Amino acid sequence: MTDIPEVGQLAPNFSAKDHNGNTVSLKDKSDRWLVLYFYPKDNTPGCTTEAKDFTQYTAHFQELGADIIGVSPDLEKSHCKFIDKHNLLIQLLSDPEHKVIESYGAWRLKKFMGKEYMGVVRSTFLISPDGKIAQVWDKVRVKGHVEKVLTELQKLVS
Repeated sequence: MTDIPEVGQLAPNFSAKDHNGNTVSLKDKSDRWLVLYFYPKDNTPGCTTEAKDFTQYTAHFQELGADIIGVSPDLEKSHCKFIDKHNLLIQLLSDPEHKVIESYGAWRLKKFMGKEYMGVVRSTFLISPDGKIAQVWDKVRVKGHVEKVLTELQKLVS
């Protein structure tokens, strides 16, 4: 299990397929800010709300020079259905082997109704154009989260 990258550290490089089967890596985003968020599963209530919230604010993030990428263990086909069903405007990466998720420390022991299991801990990383972690949100609560990320980005860009 990998530690969570800290503010100021270089962001772990990654490479994964998006919902269209295209390979996306951190180096592809080297000239822009990147909001990289990890979520457990497509089409579940919290994950749907988070994705729709990011979609709602996509234009604001783009105006500030930021792209948004969501990562989950779901397969590309699931991501396509998720995007179509909710008219999402964000890029989703498929990470069924948890390589990207683990490199950001988001694959951890979780507890639910007295049972322990390994899973994705909802978390978000703001990565600067020079590839460094600018901000980390761990164990994210969905309500109001996207607004917090946008506010932090506005501070950093201005």
